[in-house]
Amino acid sequence: MDPAAPPSPAPTPPGRPARPDGLDRLAAVARAAAHRPGSPCDCASGLVGVLADREDGTVVRHGPLVAKAHAPDTDPEAHRARLALAAHPDAAGVLLPPLPLPVPAPARGGAEPDGRPVTVWPYGSPVAPDDPDAAPWEDAARLLARLHRTPPPPALAPRLPAMRAPLKVSLAVDRMRRAAPDHPAAATVLSAWRTIPGGGAPGPRLLCHGDFHLGQLVREPRPVGDGPWRLIDVDDLGLGDPAWDLARPAAWFAAGILPPEVWSRFLGAYQEAEGPAVGADPWVQLDVPARALTVQTAALAVAKSTAERRPLDEVEDVMIDTCGRIAGHRTDSASSAST
Repeated sequence: MDPAAPPSPAPTPPGRPARPDGLDRLAAVARAAAHRPGSPCDCASGLVGVLADREDGTVVRHGPLVAKAHAPDTDPEAHRARLALAAHPDAAGVLLPPLPLPVPAPARGGAEPDGRPVTVWPYGSPVAPDDPDAAPWEDAARLLARLHRTPPPPALAPRLPAMRAPLKVSLAVDRMRRAAPDHPAAATVLSAWRTIPGGGAPGPRLLCHGDFHLGQLVREPRPVGDGPWRLIDVDDLGLGDPAWDLARPAAWFAAGILPPEVWSRFLGAYQEAEGPAVGADPWVQLDVPARALTVQTAALAVAKSTAERRPLDEVEDVMIDTCGRIAGHRTDSASSAST
């Protein structure tokens, strides 16, 4: 896994049957949104198809747009508030705005048979996974800084949920416990997990993406050529501590996966854009979120490798080793404190 590359769409996991009926319904929504009623489709075959089909989201492209079926457990009120924020003028230039559903929407009012909410978005060109040197780290940092500096729109602020980054760490650990309780690395991950403070004093309540990585960036589509980079995926958007949006690159840097010069470019661009997540010593704010994202990445690696019946790959091994260092640092600190 190259940290400069967005995650590849995951195939349907073993044991989870494909959902052709649901995919057909989602494809019908995408087609209806892309074309006027009764008009023929002249989209090239390479511009129509499934981009991702996972339990937490299914995405189908049809020409200039995509339709997404969100996770089955999506909270309807929180989902509507997140969509409203993405469409709000205050977020223009940072978040890619949604498109209206076709009217009348096919597929039972625009939802899959299991009731998952469906949204429609412009298709934007993603980060090229085969050109890590061109990865837009500075652009991403500036977008995050702009998001974090944007005051929550007063009409939306009371409705906005908490951003989901801390919750996703807990969910990843729970998934590992269920899927791979006896995996040799599970104990190491859990030891690192126990170093992460639970609760405590409330942190900042700023607008946060909640799941930042380079796969959450696309070029804004323009009539001719590609526009500037925008953030996508509102599923974890909300109010919280913006340090969590920098935590994944920070964790990769701490693990030795992200080169120091890339981390320096990313962090420097964020600070130059007056991002509020970190101070003069960024690790005061980043230490706990970076440790948490290390745990999340390692827990998911253990769970997925077990489900796929394969050994951990090289990068996954690095994250497990980093969890070991996190747990060891906790042990050393506790020992010195007791003496």
